[in-house]
Amino acid sequence: MLMDDQKSKMKVSEFKLTSPRIIIIGFALIILIGAVLLYFPVSAANGQRVSFLNALFTSTSAVCVTGLIVVDTPNAFSTFGEVVIMILIQIGGLGFMTFGVLMAIIMGKKIGLKERLLIQQSTNSSSPQGVVRLILGIFMIALIIESLGALILTLRWSNDLGAARAIYYGIFHSISAFNNAGFALWSDSLSRYVGDPTVNITIALLFILGGIGFTVVLDVYDKKSWSKLSLNTKVVLTTTVILIVLGVLVIFFIEIANPKTFGSLSLSEKLWASFFQGVVPRTAGFNTIDIASMMAASQFFMIFLMFVGASSGSTGGGIKTSTFAILVLAVLTIVRGREELQLFQRRIVQDLVLRALAVIIISLFVVLSSAFLLTLTEHKLQKDFLEILFEVTSAFGTVGMSMGLTYELSPIGKIIIMITMFIGRLGPLTLAFSFSQSIKKQPYRYVEEKLMIG
Repeated sequence: MLMDDQKSKMKVSEFKLTSPRIIIIGFALIILIGAVLLYFPVSAANGQRVSFLNALFTSTSAVCVTGLIVVDTPNAFSTFGEVVIMILIQIGGLGFMTFGVLMAIIMGKKIGLKERLLIQQSTNSSSPQGVVRLILGIFMIALIIESLGALILTLRWSNDLGAARAIYYGIFHSISAFNNAGFALWSDSLSRYVGDPTVNITIALLFILGGIGFTVVLDVYDKKSWSKLSLNTKVVLTTTVILIVLGVLVIFFIEIANPKTFGSLSLSEKLWASFFQGVVPRTAGFNTIDIASMMAASQFFMIFLMFVGASSGSTGGGIKTSTFAILVLAVLTIVRGREELQLFQRRIVQDLVLRALAVIIISLFVVLSSAFLLTLTEHKLQKDFLEILFEVTSAFGTVGMSMGLTYELSPIGKIIIMITMFIGRLGPLTLAFSFSQSIKKQPYRYVEEKLMIG
């Protein structure tokens, strides 16, 4: 009996609140608090509150800045409920550590090494040095960009909605777009603005800026010269531009022959729809055309874009642009018969390649496992596997685009998607590190031997 007590004490002592575990617990608590607030009658439209599971799903989607919904946001929630969702999006997008540090600074408290290490983990910084400055920079960037976005959208919608409602809608959609959440206060998302240049450009710029990462924005602001930019910034910007151009062109040439999406649109509307739907799949869940009506080829290509996702240290999910770039670079290096990975006259260390492979493999495992489970739990719906894979990838990439499956999910199906969104927001490595102990370097190395590959 005594030995059992000692063993249990040892197990408890072994479980330390490491940075990844604190981040996981922090996000989980915020989701739970948000669910309780959304479950209150005051959050419900017309006094008919949603079920707790639907409130939990909505809170998870908001905190994980995804945008997948099981109830229609403007019809299911009151203004109070919508404000709760907006606050959850802001906390989830910037990270609860950002607000924690800001409160500590306001209260005059010192940020210690432990807190700096936690901030480093939550922001994907390479070093704990300068993380407080980074947090302040993140807050200022978000405040300035969201304010400008809200102002432009307010001016655009003031004639349509009236001054007060336009201000509210402008603030909500600016926060939702910059944080890559994709929540909208119209049941058809932004379909009514399919050919509107102001709305298309403003919303797109907001989620692109939110998706490239705060460190990239700060680096561009500080350096202002391509040659002086860090390797990470160059890789992120280059990959982002390539994926945007590729996305727009692919969507345009596939959907141009689809009467269900582009059939009734003018040429200018087709171009704007191609631009918006070509950019949005990697980060935010807005849409200006019906996703379910798109060609299967477009939907499949969008799955690829959603899986890649945004950039490290941003408000978006996915495997991240830098991870994708390293994978492509590794393949090209092997094909060309070179030994070292080189990019922008810099050598990529082998450790980064292994981490990139780990991220991709874990991500594929999460997506395919979730899709497999949904084929079991939702078999009565008789949905195509493409639709299930689309929904799961959207959840993992914290994108929020949907072909309609989420509305029809069973309770177990909703839980599967919630877990997928949670993993996608935290990142596969953060989750993996939360289960592992601290890395210890071995004092020895085994004899090297080769395996047959391919």
